[in-house]
Amino acid sequence: MRGPLHGLTVLIKDNIEIDDGLPTTAGSLALIDNVTGRDAPVVARLRAAGVVILGRANLSEWANFRSTRSLSGWSAVGGMTRNPHSLDRTACGSSSGSGAGVAAGLAALAVGTETDGSVTCPAAMTGIVGLKPTVGLVSRDRIVPISPAQDTAGPMTRTVADAALLLGAMAGSDPRDPATAEADARRADYAGGLGAASLKGVRLGVWRGLQGRSPQAAAVIEAALKSLAAAGAVLVELKGPEAATLARGGSLEGDLLHADFKTAVAAYLADAAPAVKARTLADLIAFNAAEPRETALFGQETFERAQRGPGADDPKVIADRTEATRLSREALDAMFAEAGGVEAVVALANGPATVLDPVNGARGIGSPSTLPAVSGYPHLVVPAGDVAGLPIGLSFLGPAWSEARLLALGHAFEQAAPARRDPAFLPSVAGRPEYAPAYDPH
Repeated sequence: MRGPLHGLTVLIKDNIEIDDGLPTTAGSLALIDNVTGRDAPVVARLRAAGVVILGRANLSEWANFRSTRSLSGWSAVGGMTRNPHSLDRTACGSSSGSGAGVAAGLAALAVGTETDGSVTCPAAMTGIVGLKPTVGLVSRDRIVPISPAQDTAGPMTRTVADAALLLGAMAGSDPRDPATAEADARRADYAGGLGAASLKGVRLGVWRGLQGRSPQAAAVIEAALKSLAAAGAVLVELKGPEAATLARGGSLEGDLLHADFKTAVAAYLADAAPAVKARTLADLIAFNAAEPRETALFGQETFERAQRGPGADDPKVIADRTEATRLSREALDAMFAEAGGVEAVVALANGPATVLDPVNGARGIGSPSTLPAVSGYPHLVVPAGDVAGLPIGLSFLGPAWSEARLLALGHAFEQAAPARRDPAFLPSVAGRPEYAPAYDPH
């Protein structure tokens, strides 16, 4: 026995290298020959913990970074990922397969990756637990990148306890990833502290930034807040960041991700399997233009914009990254310090999953993911309830390296108000009994 994860099955998102004889594709046919014959360090850690790697999980192609009109959860390699709670609905992205696989019971655990919302959104919309760790807690080496400043792998599981166990196996320093220099010193016994977890006397900030966009989801969160208070938490209403700060941060992030991707993807492709022909972003653009299966649903304007712009080493890009990181950290730190200080901030994680629409794409109401994504701070999502059977998650935001505390708080909430439900695999929520006609003429 190698530990508490021994023998449990795990799905690995298909932008993370696995030495299993299969290609690591990021969902793209351009990487269909990318059989690297090596494990990413995070996979090696999981093998050492005794998990059984069951397979690769589909994702939004290129982690949702090819087109502004991309269909979340779709890739040319894996096709369309569906939400197991309603098969006509999105599972969100980009770690859609990881979320749907765990929610559907196909595996006990899954690993996703996030740049901004790609672990937390699919976790919320498929009704499971998802954690985006502090950037630098988990190695990103041998993972197809978007932005080294924001990328991280994270656990996706059915319970907070499972997420704590999985994070404990994933976390640690890696000499090939300088961002993880502090990881060994910062990692903790995440599962060990859950047994005594309590909400009694804990000050939690309430950020209502998204609740006005979905009254039904807001009602779920109001019930979750009542459960937190009933369990002893002290809820503090927060003002939240100024709209101008959020807008400036979002604008900077968009430009920065294009620059980061242009540089990072070229570095990854330079070290890809010898059979891979594409070695630059320009090569990928040319491949997609010549391959109709890649552009049948949407184009590659994000790729093209990145190609036209500067790389990550441009002086203005470096200055903008410094500003974006500062703004996001100041905004979160101000919320943590507001009204005498709170241990964590809670917020609506998502609205009900939208219908998959190959013509117009699938769009939601947004999420609180951008501030923790750009700042590098952790973000935990725990199931809070549902709207017509479509899961709604509660976000827990904390300062850097606060994973142990966030998991303890999330576990205490999960015990006080258990909300995860097994999916019904309905073709549509319209098939639920409450939508049946009240009058049957026969």
